[in-house]
Amino acid sequence: MEPASGLPNASDNSSWATSAPHSPAATALILLAVLAVLLATLVGNALVVAAVSTSRALRAPQNLFLVSLASADILVAVLILPFSLANEVMGYWYFGSLWCSLYLALDVLLCTASIGHLCAISLDRYWAVTRAARLNLRRSPGRVRGMIGAVWAAAALVALPPLFKARPRARECALSNDTWYVLASCVASFFAPCLVMVTVYCRIYQVTKRRHMAVLTAHGSLAPRLLRPGEPDNRATELGGLMAGPGERLSWALASSRRRWSQHQSMSLCRRRLVRVRERRFTVVLAVVMGAFVLCWFPFFFTYSLEAVCGDGCRISKPLFSFFFWIGYCNSSLNPLIYTVFNRDFRAAFRRLLSAPARHGT
Repeated sequence: MEPASGLPNASDNSSWATSAPHSPAATALILLAVLAVLLATLVGNALVVAAVSTSRALRAPQNLFLVSLASADILVAVLILPFSLANEVMGYWYFGSLWCSLYLALDVLLCTASIGHLCAISLDRYWAVTRAARLNLRRSPGRVRGMIGAVWAAAALVALPPLFKARPRARECALSNDTWYVLASCVASFFAPCLVMVTVYCRIYQVTKRRHMAVLTAHGSLAPRLLRPGEPDNRATELGGLMAGPGERLSWALASSRRRWSQHQSMSLCRRRLVRVRERRFTVVLAVVMGAFVLCWFPFFFTYSLEAVCGDGCRISKPLFSFFFWIGYCNSSLNPLIYTVFNRDFRAAFRRLLSAPARHGT
């Protein structure tokens, strides 16, 4: 989302040439970094769309969320990043007032839609954990498309004001810095979805951990009663009585009880280790999902809203604010990695898609 810019208006190209915003070395680094983000965003999200479109194992309705999310991130890379890069490198807006208004509205629309999809995915996963049977009956492609439509509609409502409230000038393109709009857009685009996601993923973790412990308890209660070593086993003694004398019956019973006790202990230990591994893996997944989202978007939205409330007293340096601004766009390149790398079907589809050109080449 393009913030209000403090760039001075340039009357002509010659005056700008003497006051370039970055040194040649810094400009080269910015170009390389942004082009890498742009390329990763395009390739990663295109792979997600292609994987869902070509793999029968990925035709589940919930994967439509990932397709719509990937589409929003692709549009960010195509319609927003090139113009933001040009504005950053040149230090002024080159593309006219009409495209400035459209660009700002599209920037708000696509970034809000991308964040909104992450919120919708978290809610869908929460319902899948807490209402699995009911959700499987109701989770139709039409219902998922309805949720996706609601996300885009909400994003469009947030993006409408920039069409009318933007301040396009001869060499500057910036959103309105009205306090009410800055705070409202920040709440709708980030803080409200972030609160929902944190709450939902904490609940998912609690429910999943409780169920894992319940499974362990159920396995322990359903297991047959096993004797401790040295405790006589009457059933084994009776069976052994048909085959051997008193001394042999006792030793056979003791050995049998020791074997069963050892097997039970090892199986119980394996189950506990498996539960711990699953909990640890699930915790890592949730930490990566939430960590990437918050680290990418929180610095920008926090400083943007804080500046609107406090004014110049809370304003940070322009290079630091620009860094926060660009970090937010990095989330579009991370989304396809975060939401698919932990899924075996997606990994298999990616391997198939990436190895297809090599097979055709040979």
